[in-house]
Amino acid sequence: MADRVYIFDTTLRDGEQAPGFSMTIEEKIRVAQQLERLGVDVIEAGFPIASEGDFEAVREVAKVVTNCEVAGLARTNDEDIDRAWEALKDAKKPRIHVFIATSPIHMKHKLRMEPDEVLERSVKAVERALSYTENVEFSAEDATRSDPDFLCRIFQAVVKAGVKVINVPDTVGYTVPEEYASLIRKIRTEVEGIDRVIISVHCHNDLGLATANSIAAVKAGARQVECTVNGIGERAGNASLEEIVMLLKTRKDVYGYYTGIDTRQIYPTSRLVTQITGIAVQPNKAIVGANAFAHEAGIHQDGVLKEKSTYEIMKPEDVGVPSSALVLGKHSGRHAFRERVKSMGYNLTEEQLQEAFRKFKALADKKEVYDEDIEALIA
Repeated sequence: MADRVYIFDTTLRDGEQAPGFSMTIEEKIRVAQQLERLGVDVIEAGFPIASEGDFEAVREVAKVVTNCEVAGLARTNDEDIDRAWEALKDAKKPRIHVFIATSPIHMKHKLRMEPDEVLERSVKAVERALSYTENVEFSAEDATRSDPDFLCRIFQAVVKAGVKVINVPDTVGYTVPEEYASLIRKIRTEVEGIDRVIISVHCHNDLGLATANSIAAVKAGARQVECTVNGIGERAGNASLEEIVMLLKTRKDVYGYYTGIDTRQIYPTSRLVTQITGIAVQPNKAIVGANAFAHEAGIHQDGVLKEKSTYEIMKPEDVGVPSSALVLGKHSGRHAFRERVKSMGYNLTEEQLQEAFRKFKALADKKEVYDEDIEALIA
C-alpha cells in the first residue's frame, strides 16, 4: 500500500550496541515479545556473527516471534551470511540484512577496497543470502556521505539481483532533511526497478535530526523507517520509534501515512526497555518522558483543566500513559491548586484556600512540593 510506512525496530541490535545497554537472551526475548504486541513489522534481533550470545539471542527470538519478521545482520562475506541464516532458519518470517560501506572514507580507510570491488562483493553477498531466503535487505553503510551516482549503481545491481529492501542509512547522523529527501528522490528516479522494492532509511541523531530526516525521507518516497524504542543506539542514538509513529499519527493531515503500530503499547514498551537496561529516558523526552504530559505553569494548568487540547496535541491515553499530570510548583496557579486540594479530599472555604495557596507559593519558591507538604499546610 502506497501510504503504509513499515516500522523496522533495531532496539535489540543497534540499540543494544550503545554503552550500558546490553541485554541477556531472556531480556531480549521479553523485549521482542513486547515489540510484537506493539505491532512493529520487523524486529532486528542482533548480529549473529558478533558473538555466541548474539547468535543465541537471534535464534531464540526467531523461535518465539510469530507475527513480525525477524532480521539478522550480516556483512558481505560468506561466514556472516551463513551464520545469520543458521540463527534465523526457525523464524516464521526470516530476513537477512546484508550491509557494506559505500562512502569514500569508509572504502578507503576501513574496507581498503575500490568501489568496483565493493559493488561486486555486494551482489555476491545478496545472491548468497537469496539462496537461503527471498527476504533480503541490503544496506549501503554511510550512504549519506557516499557519491550519489555510485550509490545508484550499487542499488541498481542489488535490485537486479533480487533484494526486497534497500536501505539508505545516515550512519553518522550527518545529513539534513532537504539533502536526504533529494537523495531519496534521486534513487527513485535513477534506479531501474526501484518500484519493486521498499526504500528504507536508518537515521542517527548526532545533530539531533534523526526524526526530521526520517520523515523527510518518507515524504520523498521511503516506506520503511528503521528506529529504536526511546531512540537508544550508537553515540547520540537512532531515530526514535515513538516520535516517528506519533508524528505520522498526529499530523496525518500533513503526511497522510499510517503504520501498523498499536500506539497504546508505546509507553509500556518504553518502560520495559528502561527497566531492563536500567537507563531512564530524559524527563523532557518527547512522547515517553516523565514530563511529556505534565504541566506546571499556571496558565497551562488552567487551560488543560478547562480543555486538554489547549496544551496537549496528543491524548496521553493514546500512547499508554494513564493521564496527564498537573505538577504543583512555583509556576502553578490557583486553579490547579484548588483541583489538587479537592482531589485530596479537602473541602476548604475560599478564605482558607487563599491562605493555603499563599503558603504553598512561599514553600514552592524553596523546594519541590509534594502532597504531604500540602496536607501539612492545610493542617
